[in-house]
Amino acid sequence: MATEYNTVSGDTFDSIAYILYGNEALADRIMKANMDKIDYFVFPSGIKLVIPDKDEIAGEISLSSVPEWRK
Repeated sequence: MATEYNTVSGDTFDSIAYILYGNEALADRIMKANMDKIDYFVFPSGIKLVIPDKDEIAGEISLSSVPEWRK
């Protein structure tokens, strides 16, 4: 189940992904869930974002998305 995150001044999609998922490369998952806020590069305080559940994201990541040299 998705949760909500209230931004702090200076947050970016990358930094939020790192804080919540431990991996800034997952920022695109947060972006897809918040297309109405995609124009923000650096967030001000108090913007509410939908955060996809980490378990849902884990299901999206498969070996097909891993570079050949990492398999």
